[in-house]
Amino acid sequence: MVAPKGHLLLVGTTASGKSALGLEAARRRPGVELVSMDSMALYRGMDIGTATPSAAERAEVPHHLLDLADPSEDYSVADFQRAARAALADIGERDARAVLVGGTGLHVRAVVDDLDIPGRFAQVRAGLDAEPDTPALHRRLAELDPVAAGRMEPTNRRRVVRALEVTLGSGRPFSSYGPGLGQYPDTPFAQVGLRVPRDVLDARIAERFARMMDEGLLDEVAGLLERPEGLSATAAQALGYRELAVHLRGGCTLDAAVEESVAATRRFARRQERWFRRDPRIAWVDVGDDPLAALDEVLAAFDACAP
Repeated sequence: MVAPKGHLLLVGTTASGKSALGLEAARRRPGVELVSMDSMALYRGMDIGTATPSAAERAEVPHHLLDLADPSEDYSVADFQRAARAALADIGERDARAVLVGGTGLHVRAVVDDLDIPGRFAQVRAGLDAEPDTPALHRRLAELDPVAAGRMEPTNRRRVVRALEVTLGSGRPFSSYGPGLGQYPDTPFAQVGLRVPRDVLDARIAERFARMMDEGLLDEVAGLLERPEGLSATAAQALGYRELAVHLRGGCTLDAAVEESVAATRRFARRQERWFRRDPRIAWVDVGDDPLAALDEVLAAFDACAP
């Protein structure tokens, strides 16, 4: 997929205000459509905890990549990439422009850089998961794909196992699927990032989670747990849902679940900061208590990338 110029990617940590800013930008530029880059908002019925745009907001401005899958489904990055390609093609066919609102780093890169994403090989993966010695797996990877092995720590089990799974399952070195996430090639997408002081962000995360609880997040999680088909491994890891599920199963008090949800979200925000900060293509805008104060800068960037 080669995306046309004219689309803007707006990134930032969770609770940075990027969704509200993206919506306001679309209001100011009639005909603009919004594309969610969130790996959890794509699940139906997980609305409160993912801050999914309301029905009124979605009626006002077209939104894409929401409610794509049932929470019982494992929805991969490759699945997401295909859906994003289709959405951008649809937007382009109507000569419209998009603001992509991002928070999930790998999903963003999959779309912005059109990554060559390898498939899944369940039988191979099962055999690798049965081997507890991660350094031994890394040594095996070094024999089969020394380039990939050199890009990761021998103790990083998730990355080592995935690289071996692909190398063995596809018959093709994992490193052959691209230069790696450490490379930042030219892209047709203009990119703007929101930078929020950590104390402001931490307070906003706590306030937002309290608001979600008031809106009925606990009941939403309880309803998901009651579904006979259950939650996929991916959906079950959603922030807030995972911690509240532990409480509902009797594993901790509600106060403890809320406290851990806020703490986990703050840790996730730190990881997002590090991920996006590495990308030299992102133009950063400092925002404080009011993300909409950055609206003029975002609109200027959007107008500047018009085809």
